[in-house]
Amino acid sequence: MSNPSIKKVALLNEKDSVALALEDIPAGSRISVGDLVVTNGIPRGHKVAIKAHREGDEITKYAQVIGFARTAISAGDHVHSHNCGVEDVERDYDFCSDANRFTPDLSQADRTFMGFKRRSGKVGTRNYIGILTSVNCSATVAKLIAEAVKESGILKNYPNIDGVVPLVHGAGCCIKSDGEGYHNLQRTFMGYACHPNFASVLMVGLGCEVMQISRMVEETGIVEGEGFRKLIIQDEGGTRKTIQAGVELIKAMLLTANESKRTEQPVSELTIALQCGGSDGYSGITANPALGVAADLLVSAGGTVVLSETPEVYGAEHLLTKRAATLEAGQKLVERIKWWENYAAKNGGEMDNNPTPGNKAGGLTTIFEKSLGAIAKAGTSPLMGVYLYSEKIDKKGFVLMDGPGYDPCAITGQVASGSTLICFTTGRGSVFGYKPAPSIKLATNSSLYEKMEEDMDINCGDIIDEGVSLQDKGKEVFDLIIAVASGDASKSEQNGLGDHEFVPWQLGAQM
Repeated sequence: MSNPSIKKVALLNEKDSVALALEDIPAGSRISVGDLVVTNGIPRGHKVAIKAHREGDEITKYAQVIGFARTAISAGDHVHSHNCGVEDVERDYDFCSDANRFTPDLSQADRTFMGFKRRSGKVGTRNYIGILTSVNCSATVAKLIAEAVKESGILKNYPNIDGVVPLVHGAGCCIKSDGEGYHNLQRTFMGYACHPNFASVLMVGLGCEVMQISRMVEETGIVEGEGFRKLIIQDEGGTRKTIQAGVELIKAMLLTANESKRTEQPVSELTIALQCGGSDGYSGITANPALGVAADLLVSAGGTVVLSETPEVYGAEHLLTKRAATLEAGQKLVERIKWWENYAAKNGGEMDNNPTPGNKAGGLTTIFEKSLGAIAKAGTSPLMGVYLYSEKIDKKGFVLMDGPGYDPCAITGQVASGSTLICFTTGRGSVFGYKPAPSIKLATNSSLYEKMEEDMDINCGDIIDEGVSLQDKGKEVFDLIIAVASGDASKSEQNGLGDHEFVPWQLGAQM
Protein backbone atom coordinates (compact mmCIF):
# COMPACT_ATOMS: atom_id res chain seq x y z
CA MET A 1 0.00 0.00 0.00
CA SER A 2 1.42 3.39 -0.98
CA ASN A 3 2.40 5.91 1.65
CA PRO A 4 0.04 8.93 1.33
CA SER A 5 2.73 11.20 2.72
CA ILE A 6 4.89 10.48 -0.34
CA LYS A 7 3.91 12.91 -3.10
CA LYS A 8 3.56 11.51 -6.59
CA VAL A 9 5.88 12.57 -9.39
CA ALA A 10 6.58 10.95 -12.76
CA LEU A 11 10.04 10.34 -14.19
CA LEU A 12 9.29 10.19 -17.91
CA ASN A 13 12.65 8.77 -18.96
CA GLU A 14 15.60 7.42 -17.00
CA LYS A 15 17.81 10.01 -18.74
CA ASP A 16 15.74 12.91 -17.40
CA SER A 17 17.07 15.32 -14.82
CA VAL A 18 13.60 16.51 -13.77
CA ALA A 19 10.38 14.74 -12.81
CA LEU A 20 6.79 15.89 -13.30
CA ALA A 21 4.67 16.71 -10.24
CA LEU A 22 1.40 14.79 -10.43
CA GLU A 23 -0.11 16.68 -7.51
CA ASP A 24 0.57 19.89 -5.60
CA ILE A 25 3.68 19.29 -3.49
CA PRO A 26 4.19 21.46 -0.39
CA ALA A 27 7.71 22.47 0.62
CA GLY A 28 9.39 19.83 2.75
CA SER A 29 7.43 16.92 1.22
CA ARG A 30 9.12 13.71 0.20
CA ILE A 31 8.54 12.61 -3.42
CA SER A 32 8.17 9.20 -5.03
CA VAL A 33 11.35 9.43 -7.13
CA GLY A 34 14.86 9.52 -5.71
CA ASP A 35 13.74 9.62 -2.06
CA LEU A 36 14.08 13.42 -2.29
CA VAL A 37 12.59 16.19 -0.21
CA VAL A 38 11.39 19.23 -2.15
CA THR A 39 12.86 22.53 -1.06
CA ASN A 40 9.96 24.74 -2.10
CA GLY A 41 6.33 24.30 -3.08
CA ILE A 42 5.75 22.79 -6.53
CA PRO A 43 2.34 23.05 -8.28
CA ARG A 44 1.06 19.99 -10.11
CA GLY A 45 2.20 19.84 -13.73
CA HIS A 46 5.47 21.58 -12.85
CA LYS A 47 8.95 20.10 -12.62
CA VAL A 48 11.17 19.09 -9.73
CA ALA A 49 14.92 18.54 -10.10
CA ILE A 50 15.93 15.00 -9.26
CA LYS A 51 19.61 15.81 -9.42
CA ALA A 52 21.81 18.84 -8.86
CA HIS A 53 22.58 21.14 -11.81
CA ARG A 54 25.41 23.61 -12.04
CA GLU A 55 24.76 26.90 -13.80
CA GLY A 56 24.74 26.23 -17.56
CA ASP A 57 23.98 22.50 -17.23
CA GLU A 58 21.43 20.91 -19.56
CA ILE A 59 17.99 20.21 -18.10
CA THR A 60 16.37 17.14 -19.64
CA LYS A 61 12.81 15.84 -19.95
CA TYR A 62 11.51 13.24 -22.44
CA ALA A 63 15.26 12.33 -22.71
CA GLN A 64 15.68 15.66 -24.57
CA VAL A 65 17.08 19.06 -23.66
CA ILE A 66 14.32 21.42 -22.55
CA GLY A 67 16.62 24.19 -21.32
CA PHE A 68 19.70 25.17 -19.34
CA ALA A 69 20.17 26.01 -15.68
CA ARG A 70 20.36 29.77 -15.22
CA THR A 71 21.61 29.30 -11.67
CA ALA A 72 22.78 26.37 -9.58
CA ILE A 73 19.83 24.03 -8.93
CA SER A 74 19.74 21.53 -6.07
CA ALA A 75 17.99 18.18 -6.16
CA GLY A 76 14.45 18.78 -4.91
CA ASP A 77 14.22 22.35 -6.28
CA HIS A 78 11.33 23.64 -8.34
CA VAL A 79 12.53 23.99 -11.96
CA HIS A 80 10.74 26.71 -13.89
CA SER A 81 11.22 30.08 -15.58
CA HIS A 82 13.18 31.53 -12.66
CA ASN A 83 16.04 29.05 -13.09
CA CYS A 84 15.64 27.47 -16.55
CA GLY A 85 16.07 29.13 -19.95
CA VAL A 86 16.95 28.34 -23.55
CA GLU A 87 20.18 28.70 -25.49
CA ASP A 88 21.21 27.73 -29.01
CA VAL A 89 21.53 23.97 -29.33
CA GLU A 90 23.25 22.06 -32.11
CA ARG A 91 20.69 19.62 -33.51
CA ASP A 92 21.49 16.34 -35.25
CA TYR A 93 18.87 16.23 -37.99
CA ASP A 94 19.90 12.74 -39.14
CA PHE A 95 17.42 12.93 -42.01
CA CYS A 96 15.15 9.93 -42.66
CA SER A 97 16.93 7.66 -40.15
CA ASP A 98 13.66 6.65 -38.42
CA ALA A 99 11.37 6.76 -41.47
CA ASN A 100 11.13 2.98 -41.78
CA ARG A 101 10.62 2.21 -38.10
CA PHE A 102 6.87 2.77 -38.15
CA THR A 103 4.78 -0.40 -37.99
CA PRO A 104 1.22 0.29 -39.19
CA ASP A 105 -1.61 -0.80 -36.91
CA LEU A 106 -4.21 -2.15 -39.33
CA SER A 107 -6.83 -2.91 -36.68
CA GLN A 108 -8.99 0.01 -37.86
CA ALA A 109 -8.16 -0.14 -41.57
CA ASP A 110 -11.64 -1.31 -42.58
CA ARG A 111 -13.51 1.37 -40.60
CA THR A 112 -15.85 3.71 -42.45
CA PHE A 113 -17.68 6.95 -41.70
CA MET A 114 -20.72 8.67 -43.15
CA GLY A 115 -19.52 11.61 -45.24
CA PHE A 116 -20.49 13.87 -48.12
CA LYS A 117 -18.81 12.78 -51.37
CA ARG A 118 -18.26 15.83 -53.59
CA ARG A 119 -17.87 16.04 -57.36
CA SER A 120 -14.16 16.75 -56.82
CA GLY A 121 -13.80 13.29 -55.28
CA LYS A 122 -13.10 14.76 -51.84
CA VAL A 123 -15.28 13.81 -48.87
CA GLY A 124 -16.65 16.31 -46.36
CA THR A 125 -17.76 15.83 -42.78
CA ARG A 126 -20.29 18.70 -42.87
CA ASN A 127 -22.61 20.23 -45.46
CA TYR A 128 -22.44 24.02 -45.14
CA ILE A 129 -22.87 26.90 -47.55
CA GLY A 130 -20.07 29.43 -47.17
CA ILE A 131 -19.92 33.17 -47.77
CA LEU A 132 -16.30 34.28 -48.29
CA THR A 133 -15.06 37.84 -48.39
CA SER A 134 -12.14 39.00 -50.51
CA VAL A 135 -11.55 42.03 -48.30
CA ASN A 136 -12.66 43.42 -44.95
CA CYS A 137 -14.66 46.07 -46.82
CA SER A 138 -17.20 43.40 -47.82
CA ALA A 139 -17.36 41.73 -44.38
CA THR A 140 -20.51 43.39 -43.11
CA VAL A 141 -22.38 42.76 -46.35
CA ALA A 142 -21.44 39.06 -46.17
CA LYS A 143 -22.69 38.84 -42.58
CA LEU A 144 -25.92 40.63 -43.48
CA ILE A 145 -26.54 38.17 -46.33
CA ALA A 146 -26.14 35.25 -43.92
CA GLU A 147 -28.36 36.91 -41.30
CA ALA A 148 -31.07 37.61 -43.87
CA VAL A 149 -31.10 33.97 -44.96
CA LYS A 150 -31.30 32.74 -41.35
CA GLU A 151 -34.00 35.23 -40.37
CA SER A 152 -36.12 34.25 -43.38
CA GLY A 153 -36.67 30.83 -41.83
CA ILE A 154 -35.98 29.12 -45.14
CA LEU A 155 -33.23 26.87 -43.71
CA LYS A 156 -35.84 24.74 -41.91
CA ASN A 157 -36.90 23.48 -45.34
CA TYR A 158 -33.44 22.07 -46.02
CA PRO A 159 -32.64 19.51 -43.30
CA ASN A 160 -29.49 18.20 -45.00
CA ILE A 161 -27.74 21.58 -44.73
CA ASP A 162 -25.75 22.40 -41.58
CA GLY A 163 -26.04 26.16 -42.05
CA VAL A 164 -24.80 29.26 -43.86
CA VAL A 165 -21.40 30.50 -42.62
CA PRO A 166 -19.99 33.98 -43.33
CA LEU A 167 -16.18 33.91 -43.19
CA VAL A 168 -15.00 37.46 -42.64
CA HIS A 169 -11.56 38.83 -41.85
CA GLY A 170 -9.48 42.00 -41.59
CA ALA A 171 -7.29 41.78 -44.70
CA GLY A 172 -7.38 41.86 -48.50
CA CYS A 173 -6.11 45.30 -49.43
CA CYS A 174 -3.14 47.67 -49.23
CA ILE A 175 -0.67 44.79 -49.49
CA LYS A 176 1.94 43.92 -52.09
CA SER A 177 0.05 42.32 -54.96
CA ASP A 178 2.72 39.73 -55.74
CA GLY A 179 4.19 39.19 -52.27
CA GLU A 180 4.21 36.38 -49.74
CA GLY A 181 1.24 37.85 -47.87
CA TYR A 182 -0.89 38.07 -51.01
CA HIS A 183 -0.24 34.46 -51.98
CA ASN A 184 -0.95 33.30 -48.42
CA LEU A 185 -4.37 34.94 -48.58
CA GLN A 186 -5.15 33.74 -52.08
CA ARG A 187 -4.33 30.13 -51.18
CA THR A 188 -6.50 30.44 -48.08
CA PHE A 189 -9.51 31.79 -49.92
CA MET A 190 -9.30 29.22 -52.69
CA GLY A 191 -8.86 26.42 -50.16
CA TYR A 192 -12.18 27.41 -48.63
CA ALA A 193 -13.88 28.00 -51.95
CA CYS A 194 -13.17 24.37 -52.87
CA HIS A 195 -13.46 22.84 -49.38
CA PRO A 196 -15.42 19.56 -49.17
CA ASN A 197 -17.30 20.71 -46.05
CA PHE A 198 -18.98 23.33 -48.25
CA ALA A 199 -21.64 22.32 -50.74
CA SER A 200 -21.38 25.79 -52.33
CA VAL A 201 -19.56 29.07 -51.71
CA LEU A 202 -20.47 32.68 -52.50
CA MET A 203 -17.54 35.13 -52.53
CA VAL A 204 -18.28 38.81 -51.94
CA GLY A 205 -15.85 41.61 -52.84
CA LEU A 206 -15.98 45.37 -52.83
CA GLY A 207 -14.43 45.91 -56.26
CA CYS A 208 -11.36 48.11 -55.83
CA GLU A 209 -9.30 45.97 -53.43
CA VAL A 210 -5.91 44.39 -54.11
CA MET A 211 -7.39 40.91 -53.65
CA GLN A 212 -9.43 40.95 -56.86
CA ILE A 213 -11.83 38.02 -57.16
CA SER A 214 -11.52 38.03 -60.97
CA ARG A 215 -7.75 37.62 -60.66
CA MET A 216 -8.19 34.72 -58.21
CA VAL A 217 -10.58 33.02 -60.59
CA GLU A 218 -8.17 33.45 -63.48
CA GLU A 219 -5.04 32.35 -61.59
CA THR A 220 -6.55 29.36 -59.80
CA GLY A 221 -8.84 28.08 -62.52
CA ILE A 222 -11.86 27.81 -60.24
CA VAL A 223 -15.02 27.58 -62.36
CA GLU A 224 -18.05 29.68 -61.60
CA GLY A 225 -21.20 27.60 -61.36
CA GLU A 226 -23.51 26.12 -58.75
CA GLY A 227 -20.54 25.40 -56.45
CA PHE A 228 -18.94 28.85 -56.62
CA ARG A 229 -20.48 32.27 -57.29
CA LYS A 230 -19.22 35.82 -56.77
CA LEU A 231 -20.70 39.27 -56.13
CA ILE A 232 -18.96 42.65 -56.37
CA ILE A 233 -20.63 45.38 -54.28
CA GLN A 234 -19.62 48.21 -56.59
CA ASP A 235 -20.94 46.33 -59.63
CA GLU A 236 -24.23 45.47 -57.93
CA GLY A 237 -24.91 49.08 -56.98
CA GLY A 238 -24.25 49.13 -53.24
CA THR A 239 -25.08 47.44 -49.96
CA ARG A 240 -28.82 46.83 -50.24
CA LYS A 241 -28.70 45.52 -53.80
CA THR A 242 -25.77 43.23 -53.04
CA ILE A 243 -27.51 41.78 -49.98
CA GLN A 244 -30.65 41.18 -52.03
CA ALA A 245 -28.66 39.51 -54.82
CA GLY A 246 -26.70 37.46 -52.31
CA VAL A 247 -29.83 36.14 -50.61
CA GLU A 248 -31.25 35.05 -53.97
CA LEU A 249 -28.01 33.26 -54.87
CA ILE A 250 -27.94 31.48 -51.50
CA LYS A 251 -31.56 30.38 -51.94
CA ALA A 252 -30.60 28.81 -55.26
CA MET A 253 -27.59 27.13 -53.68
CA LEU A 254 -29.79 25.64 -50.94
CA LEU A 255 -31.76 23.60 -53.45
CA THR A 256 -28.68 21.82 -54.75
CA ALA A 257 -26.90 21.57 -51.39
CA ASN A 258 -29.88 19.86 -49.79
CA GLU A 259 -29.58 17.05 -52.33
CA SER A 260 -26.28 16.04 -50.73
CA LYS A 261 -26.60 12.96 -48.54
CA ARG A 262 -24.19 11.19 -46.25
CA THR A 263 -22.86 7.96 -47.70
CA GLU A 264 -20.50 5.35 -46.33
CA GLN A 265 -16.87 6.30 -46.98
CA PRO A 266 -13.52 4.75 -45.99
CA VAL A 267 -11.66 6.47 -43.14
CA SER A 268 -8.81 6.98 -45.61
CA GLU A 269 -10.85 9.96 -46.88
CA LEU A 270 -10.47 11.80 -43.57
CA THR A 271 -7.96 14.63 -43.12
CA ILE A 272 -7.56 15.67 -39.48
CA ALA A 273 -6.02 18.90 -38.19
CA LEU A 274 -3.95 18.24 -35.05
CA GLN A 275 -3.97 21.16 -32.63
CA CYS A 276 -3.23 22.11 -29.04
CA GLY A 277 -4.07 25.29 -27.16
CA GLY A 278 -3.73 26.31 -23.54
CA SER A 279 -1.22 23.49 -23.09
CA ASP A 280 0.09 22.49 -19.67
CA GLY A 281 2.57 20.11 -18.07
CA TYR A 282 0.25 17.17 -18.67
CA SER A 283 -0.22 17.80 -22.40
CA GLY A 284 2.88 15.86 -23.41
CA ILE A 285 2.01 12.76 -21.38
CA THR A 286 -1.77 12.44 -21.71
CA ALA A 287 -3.85 14.10 -24.44
CA ASN A 288 -1.10 14.71 -26.99
CA PRO A 289 0.32 11.16 -27.09
CA ALA A 290 -3.23 9.74 -26.96
CA LEU A 291 -4.10 11.83 -30.00
CA GLY A 292 -0.83 10.56 -31.50
CA VAL A 293 -2.11 6.99 -31.15
CA ALA A 294 -5.33 7.97 -32.95
CA ALA A 295 -3.25 9.72 -35.62
CA ASP A 296 -1.22 6.56 -36.19
CA LEU A 297 -4.43 4.52 -36.52
CA LEU A 298 -5.76 6.91 -39.15
CA VAL A 299 -2.47 7.00 -41.07
CA SER A 300 -2.34 3.19 -40.95
CA ALA A 301 -5.82 3.15 -42.52
CA GLY A 302 -4.70 5.46 -45.34
CA GLY A 303 -5.90 8.76 -43.90
CA THR A 304 -4.11 12.07 -43.37
CA VAL A 305 -3.15 14.02 -40.25
CA VAL A 306 -1.86 17.60 -40.38
CA LEU A 307 0.44 19.09 -37.75
CA SER A 308 1.00 22.85 -37.76
CA GLU A 309 2.15 25.68 -35.46
CA THR A 310 5.78 25.55 -36.61
CA PRO A 311 7.03 27.68 -33.68
CA GLU A 312 5.74 24.86 -31.46
CA VAL A 313 7.91 22.38 -33.33
CA TYR A 314 11.01 24.50 -32.65
CA GLY A 315 13.44 22.61 -30.43
CA ALA A 316 11.90 19.27 -31.40
CA GLU A 317 12.30 19.50 -35.18
CA HIS A 318 15.22 17.06 -35.13
CA LEU A 319 12.82 14.31 -34.05
CA LEU A 320 10.65 14.99 -37.10
CA THR A 321 13.54 15.23 -39.58
CA LYS A 322 14.52 11.74 -38.48
CA ARG A 323 10.99 10.62 -39.37
CA ALA A 324 11.06 12.34 -42.77
CA ALA A 325 10.12 9.95 -45.56
CA THR A 326 12.32 11.88 -47.98
CA LEU A 327 15.33 14.14 -47.69
CA GLU A 328 13.27 16.87 -49.37
CA ALA A 329 10.63 16.77 -46.63
CA GLY A 330 13.24 16.93 -43.87
CA GLN A 331 15.14 19.78 -45.45
CA LYS A 332 11.96 21.74 -46.08
CA LEU A 333 11.12 21.52 -42.38
CA VAL A 334 14.56 22.87 -41.47
CA GLU A 335 14.08 25.69 -43.99
CA ARG A 336 10.81 26.66 -42.33
CA ILE A 337 12.43 26.61 -38.88
CA LYS A 338 15.15 28.96 -40.13
CA TRP A 339 12.47 31.16 -41.72
CA TRP A 340 10.79 31.45 -38.31
CA GLU A 341 14.05 32.29 -36.56
CA ASN A 342 14.59 35.13 -39.04
CA TYR A 343 10.95 36.23 -38.87
CA ALA A 344 11.04 36.41 -35.07
CA ALA A 345 14.33 38.34 -35.06
CA LYS A 346 13.10 40.74 -37.75
CA ASN A 347 10.09 41.60 -35.62
CA GLY A 348 12.06 41.99 -32.40
CA GLY A 349 10.95 38.69 -30.91
CA GLU A 350 12.48 35.41 -29.82
CA MET A 351 11.32 31.86 -30.44
CA ASP A 352 11.10 31.33 -26.67
CA ASN A 353 8.44 34.07 -26.49
CA ASN A 354 5.92 31.43 -27.55
CA PRO A 355 4.91 29.84 -24.20
CA THR A 356 2.01 31.96 -22.93
CA PRO A 357 1.37 32.99 -19.32
CA GLY A 358 -1.22 30.21 -19.18
CA ASN A 359 1.26 27.64 -20.49
CA LYS A 360 3.75 28.67 -17.82
CA ALA A 361 1.16 28.62 -15.05
CA GLY A 362 0.36 25.07 -16.17
CA GLY A 363 3.99 23.99 -15.82
CA LEU A 364 5.57 24.56 -19.23
CA THR A 365 8.79 26.55 -19.00
CA THR A 366 10.49 26.83 -22.41
CA ILE A 367 9.56 26.50 -26.07
CA PHE A 368 11.74 23.38 -26.22
CA GLU A 369 9.62 21.71 -23.54
CA LYS A 370 6.37 22.86 -25.14
CA SER A 371 7.42 21.62 -28.59
CA LEU A 372 8.56 18.21 -27.36
CA GLY A 373 5.11 17.65 -25.88
CA ALA A 374 3.29 19.19 -28.83
CA ILE A 375 4.73 16.94 -31.53
CA ALA A 376 3.41 13.89 -29.66
CA LYS A 377 0.06 14.70 -31.33
CA ALA A 378 1.56 13.49 -34.61
CA GLY A 379 2.21 9.93 -33.42
CA THR A 380 5.12 7.99 -34.81
CA SER A 381 4.48 7.62 -38.55
CA PRO A 382 6.83 9.02 -41.24
CA LEU A 383 6.69 12.70 -42.16
CA MET A 384 5.47 12.55 -45.75
CA GLY A 385 5.58 16.23 -46.66
CA VAL A 386 5.94 19.84 -45.48
CA TYR A 387 3.58 22.46 -46.91
CA LEU A 388 3.32 26.22 -46.91
CA TYR A 389 0.46 27.87 -45.06
CA SER A 390 -2.91 26.89 -46.62
CA GLU A 391 -1.15 24.99 -49.44
CA LYS A 392 -3.22 22.14 -50.83
CA ILE A 393 -2.16 18.82 -49.29
CA ASP A 394 -1.58 16.21 -51.98
CA LYS A 395 -0.05 13.39 -49.92
CA LYS A 396 -1.59 10.88 -47.54
CA GLY A 397 -0.18 10.16 -44.11
CA PHE A 398 1.40 12.52 -41.59
CA VAL A 399 2.27 15.97 -42.97
CA LEU A 400 3.17 19.37 -41.54
CA MET A 401 1.66 22.64 -42.73
CA ASP A 402 3.65 25.75 -41.80
CA GLY A 403 1.77 28.20 -39.62
CA PRO A 404 2.00 30.33 -36.46
CA GLY A 405 1.31 29.14 -32.94
CA TYR A 406 -1.86 31.24 -32.72
CA ASP A 407 -4.55 28.56 -32.81
CA PRO A 408 -7.28 30.22 -34.92
CA CYS A 409 -4.71 31.34 -37.49
CA ALA A 410 -3.01 27.94 -37.77
CA ILE A 411 -6.34 26.10 -37.97
CA THR A 412 -7.57 28.48 -40.68
CA GLY A 413 -4.59 27.35 -42.75
CA GLN A 414 -5.07 23.67 -41.93
CA VAL A 415 -8.70 23.78 -43.03
CA ALA A 416 -7.74 25.70 -46.18
CA SER A 417 -5.22 22.93 -46.89
CA GLY A 418 -7.99 20.34 -46.75
CA SER A 419 -8.59 19.32 -43.12
CA THR A 420 -12.22 18.36 -42.56
CA LEU A 421 -12.13 17.79 -38.77
CA ILE A 422 -10.06 19.22 -35.90
CA CYS A 423 -8.72 17.44 -32.82
CA PHE A 424 -7.72 20.03 -30.21
CA THR A 425 -5.96 19.18 -26.93
CA THR A 426 -6.04 21.63 -24.03
CA GLY A 427 -4.76 21.72 -20.47
CA ARG A 428 -5.83 25.17 -19.33
CA GLY A 429 -9.19 25.09 -21.12
CA SER A 430 -10.07 26.21 -24.63
CA VAL A 431 -13.61 26.58 -25.97
CA PHE A 432 -12.49 26.74 -29.57
CA GLY A 433 -15.00 25.87 -32.31
CA TYR A 434 -14.51 26.23 -36.04
CA LYS A 435 -16.99 26.23 -38.88
CA PRO A 436 -17.06 24.52 -41.33
CA ALA A 437 -14.91 21.86 -39.57
CA PRO A 438 -16.10 20.26 -36.31
CA SER A 439 -13.66 20.62 -33.40
CA ILE A 440 -13.13 17.84 -30.85
CA LYS A 441 -11.68 18.87 -27.46
CA LEU A 442 -9.36 16.62 -25.47
CA ALA A 443 -8.73 17.66 -21.85
CA THR A 444 -5.23 16.83 -20.59
CA ASN A 445 -6.23 16.56 -16.92
CA SER A 446 -9.30 15.48 -14.98
CA SER A 447 -9.76 18.67 -12.98
CA LEU A 448 -10.10 20.67 -16.19
CA TYR A 449 -12.53 18.11 -17.60
CA GLU A 450 -14.68 18.24 -14.46
CA LYS A 451 -14.67 22.05 -14.39
CA MET A 452 -15.37 22.50 -18.12
CA GLU A 453 -17.15 19.28 -19.02
CA GLU A 454 -19.68 21.16 -21.14
CA ASP A 455 -16.83 22.12 -23.50
CA MET A 456 -14.62 19.00 -23.32
CA ASP A 457 -15.36 15.93 -25.46
CA ILE A 458 -12.86 13.52 -23.91
CA ASN A 459 -11.02 13.38 -20.58
CA CYS A 460 -7.43 12.20 -21.00
CA GLY A 461 -6.64 12.84 -17.34
CA ASP A 462 -7.63 9.26 -16.53
CA ILE A 463 -4.35 8.17 -18.13
CA ILE A 464 -2.71 9.52 -14.96
CA ASP A 465 -5.54 9.15 -12.45
CA GLU A 466 -6.74 5.66 -13.34
CA GLY A 467 -3.91 4.14 -15.35
CA VAL A 468 -5.82 4.04 -18.65
CA SER A 469 -3.36 3.07 -21.37
CA LEU A 470 -2.43 5.44 -24.18
CA GLN A 471 -3.55 2.75 -26.65
CA ASP A 472 -7.01 2.51 -25.13
CA LYS A 473 -7.39 6.27 -24.93
CA GLY A 474 -6.17 6.65 -28.50
CA LYS A 475 -8.78 4.14 -29.65
CA GLU A 476 -11.43 6.16 -27.76
CA VAL A 477 -10.31 9.29 -29.59
CA PHE A 478 -10.36 7.45 -32.93
CA ASP A 479 -13.91 6.20 -32.31
CA LEU A 480 -15.06 9.75 -31.50
CA ILE A 481 -13.40 11.08 -34.67
CA ILE A 482 -15.49 8.65 -36.73
CA ALA A 483 -18.69 9.49 -34.84
CA VAL A 484 -18.23 13.27 -35.24
CA ALA A 485 -17.13 12.93 -38.86
CA SER A 486 -20.36 11.00 -39.42
CA GLY A 487 -22.51 13.82 -38.06
CA ASP A 488 -22.51 13.62 -34.27
CA ALA A 489 -22.16 17.13 -32.84
CA SER A 490 -18.98 17.91 -30.91
CA LYS A 491 -19.27 19.94 -27.72
CA SER A 492 -18.19 23.13 -29.50
CA GLU A 493 -20.93 22.58 -32.09
CA GLN A 494 -23.50 21.94 -29.37
CA ASN A 495 -22.50 25.28 -27.84
CA GLY A 496 -22.87 27.11 -31.16
CA LEU A 497 -19.18 28.02 -31.43
CA GLY A 498 -17.20 28.52 -34.62
CA ASP A 499 -18.65 31.54 -36.45
CA HIS A 500 -15.84 33.99 -35.71
CA GLU A 501 -12.58 32.02 -35.77
CA PHE A 502 -11.64 32.44 -39.44
CA VAL A 503 -8.25 34.18 -39.09
CA PRO A 504 -6.05 34.10 -42.23
CA TRP A 505 -2.35 34.63 -41.51
CA GLN A 506 -1.41 38.16 -42.60
CA LEU A 507 2.20 38.53 -43.71
CA GLY A 508 4.06 41.55 -45.02
CA ALA A 509 3.67 45.29 -44.80
CA GLN A 510 0.19 46.77 -44.57
CA MET A 511 0.63 49.91 -46.71
